[in-house]
Amino acid sequence: MLFGYLNYSGQTTKEAITTGKMLDAEEMASIGDATFVSSTATVEEESETNFVANAISVETSSQEEKPVKVNPNEYFTKSRLERDKMYAASLETYQKILENAQMTTEQKSIAGEEIQKLNQEKNAVMITENLIQTKGFEEVILFVNVDSISVVVKAEKLTDEQIAQIQNIVSRELKAEVEDIHISMK
Repeated sequence: MLFGYLNYSGQTTKEAITTGKMLDAEEMASIGDATFVSSTATVEEESETNFVANAISVETSSQEEKPVKVNPNEYFTKSRLERDKMYAASLETYQKILENAQMTTEQKSIAGEEIQKLNQEKNAVMITENLIQTKGFEEVILFVNVDSISVVVKAEKLTDEQIAQIQNIVSRELKAEVEDIHISMK
């Protein structure tokens, strides 16, 4: 199973991998110049109280990769593909937990709840992206983190009205506070 993050410094940092920190709007603006760094995830057996928090640990890749330039037309497709791979990997991990006879009923229940949450989030993200596109944007992608949502739209510039429309849609569909929504252009 592979997870990754965008590395702006060219160096792997344990904090960025383990915290899953979402990029802010300024960082998202230069995302086309980022390097994608792969890592592997493993399922570890832990006590029931730490089960979900410790279900996946990330090991960093020791290979240094060259920066990948992504043109704006490919950015949205590649980003969506990578995001969907991440969702699929997480769902696969939880599915393996459900199928593992050594897991407790409580652990399986938690895994089932996480699968339901991920599927609901995926659905809400898809609906939100489609609704934003109905406002005249050719391309849009959302990145959902624990406490923030980054929205990247294909646009030269955004008017205050367009920003308000995007914020309204994201806030309504993903039940997010406006101050937690970060919009950038690509």
